[in-house]
Amino acid sequence: MKKIILLLISFTTALTFGQTPCSGGFAGGFPCDGYDLQSTISLAQMNASAGNDSWGWTDPDTGKEYALVGLNNGTAFIDISDPINPIYLGKLPTHTGNSTWRDVKVYANHAFVVSEAGGHGMQVFDLTRLRTVTNPPVFFTEDAHYNGFGSAHNIVINEESGYAYGVGTSTFNGGPHFVNIQNPTNPVAAGGYGTNGYSHDAQVVTYNGPDSDYTGREILIGSNEDEIAIVDITDKNNPQGIATISYSNVAYTHQGWFTEDQRFFIVGDELDELNIGGSTRTIIFDFNDLDNPEFHFEYFGNTPAIDHNGYVRGDKYYMANYRAGMRVFDISDILNKNIEEEGFFDSYPEGNSASFDGAWNVYPFFASGNIVISDIDRGFFLVRDPNFLGVNDQTVADFTIIPNPADTFLTISTNETPLNTIEIYNLLGQQIIDKEVNNTVSERLDISSLPSGTYLITINSTTTKRLLVK
Repeated sequence: MKKIILLLISFTTALTFGQTPCSGGFAGGFPCDGYDLQSTISLAQMNASAGNDSWGWTDPDTGKEYALVGLNNGTAFIDISDPINPIYLGKLPTHTGNSTWRDVKVYANHAFVVSEAGGHGMQVFDLTRLRTVTNPPVFFTEDAHYNGFGSAHNIVINEESGYAYGVGTSTFNGGPHFVNIQNPTNPVAAGGYGTNGYSHDAQVVTYNGPDSDYTGREILIGSNEDEIAIVDITDKNNPQGIATISYSNVAYTHQGWFTEDQRFFIVGDELDELNIGGSTRTIIFDFNDLDNPEFHFEYFGNTPAIDHNGYVRGDKYYMANYRAGMRVFDISDILNKNIEEEGFFDSYPEGNSASFDGAWNVYPFFASGNIVISDIDRGFFLVRDPNFLGVNDQTVADFTIIPNPADTFLTISTNETPLNTIEIYNLLGQQIIDKEVNNTVSERLDISSLPSGTYLITINSTTTKRLLVK
C-alpha cells in the first residue's frame, strides 16, 4: 500500500518530514542555516572517486525530477521524485578517459555532456530512457556523439534557440564553438567566435532585458579569465562583439549569471580569494546598456572560501562556494547595492578555507524546490528550504491533511472555511484530480491512483500544501 509524507508549508512554521531537518545549525553533521538535508548518494555508491558539475531534468510527461551529476568517470542519473529516497539509476561512462572536469546541460529531453578528457567531444543522451530503468544501476550508452571538438571545459545551451556552445575547446582560440542541436541526436557544427580568446564559461540568452537595441537577439556573456565579453551571436556566420569589461584585482574571471530581468550580471572570480585573500567576493555589473556595461558593486561573504558556480532564481542567488558549501543570497535590492546571505548548507564541514574541495555546483531550478549540490569529495546532496513555495503554491491556510503517513486515503479538514473544491497538481502544474465538495469542513479523498512522486494539494483554488506519494 502507498504511504504518504505530507510536507506542510507555512510562512511561520514548517513541518518537513525530510531525512534530516536543519536544527541547531546542523543537519546530519553538516552545518546549515535554513536548508534541510533531503538525501545523499556517495561517490562510492556511484563507483567514482570525484564529483564535479550537475544539472537537472523534469520529465514533461510525468513531472518526475531527475538529477544529472558529473563524475570523474562519467555522468550519473538520479531519480529524485521521492527526494528522501533517491534512486541512482546508473551512469553514462566517459567517452574516452577520466577527468576532473565534466559538464552537462539539457535541451529537448536530451543531456549534452563534455569533458576535458582528451578526444571526448560531446555526448548526447536521450533522457526519456530513464523512464524504463527496471534494475538500477545500469551502464548507459550515448545516443549520439559530436566530434567537432575534442576536450571542452564547459557546455552552454540556449534552450530557446536550440544551440549549444562548447567553451574552452582547442577551436576558435578557446572561444565559443557553435553547435546546432535542434535535432538533438544530429548535432551540426555552426561556426564559432574567437575574437575575445578563451571562454571558461558563458551564459547565452535570447535577450529581453532593458537595452531595447538588442531585444530578441541571441546574446552571449563570456567569462574569459580576465574580462567579461558581451557578444551578439544571432548570426552564427557573423557574430559581433558588443563590449568587454573588467574589474579591479582580477585573478580568474570564472562564471556569471544574469538576474532574471537581465539588468545585472553577477560574476565570480575563482582565484581572488586564494591569490589575493579576503572573504568570498562577488562582483556585480550593471548591464542596463549592453554597449556600455558598468561596474555596480562588490559583495563580500562570511567566509574566505573560493566561489565557483552561481545561478539566479527569482530574487535569490545560489552559489557553490567550495568548502563553504551552498550559499544563498537575497538579491531583491541589488539595484541599491544590497545583497544579504539568507541561508546555507555546507557539504564540507571540515572548514571554510580557500581551497578546492566541497561544493562544485548547485542546481536550484526544480519546481519542487529541491536543490542539487554536487560535491567534489562526497558526491550528491539534495537539500530544500522548507518554506519554499513551488508550482501552484499561492498562500498557506489553516487546513490539515490526516493521517500522516497515510495509506490509500487521506482526510482534508479545515477549521472554519468550508471546502468547495480539492485539486491535486503535479509539479508541472498539470491537474491530476479535481473534486467538487459540497460545502463541508472535512473530506476523505482516495489517492490510490497517484503514482509515486511529489504533488500539490489546493483547496478552493487558493491555498496549497505539498504532498509526497510513495
